[in-house]
Amino acid sequence: MRLKGHPHSLALGMSFGVFTGLMPIIPFQTILAVTLALFFKGSKITAVIGTWISNPLNWYFLYYSTYHLGSKILGLPEQKAVFSAIINSINSGEASFVVAGKMLGAGSSFLLAFLLGGIIVGTIISLPSYIFFLHFFRRIKTWREARIRKRKWRKKKRLSKKH
Repeated sequence: MRLKGHPHSLALGMSFGVFTGLMPIIPFQTILAVTLALFFKGSKITAVIGTWISNPLNWYFLYYSTYHLGSKILGLPEQKAVFSAIINSINSGEASFVVAGKMLGAGSSFLLAFLLGGIIVGTIISLPSYIFFLHFFRRIKTWREARIRKRKWRKKKRLSKKH
């Protein structure tokens, strides 16, 4: 509610955050979201907030879905044991570089499936999120402007009563 900025910029930042939040690049989600926001003139703050679409409560579902989609598209056999080991590392709070090392150690086809699925799901979800948040931030802006007008009107009314 306290975010300042043009609704387009705020919504754009949020959609970049949502996009990168759905990518299996946990230690780098925020960096990529902020970089995209800088490059395309979106809000850096909402980009960071948007990355929280992926959080400890839904990592398994999101990452399994993206990995499963990517492996299906590429025609690769699923590596459920490797996937489970990576999710367990994330959930147990292992350092980001350890998780990244396990992902790299799984092989390029595993990484490619993960990234491809993440890009597809991220694109599919981030586009409507831009529209939703654009509408949301426009409504907040309208609400704020109405509050400011009301305050000015009350102040003017109080001043006129004193004179």
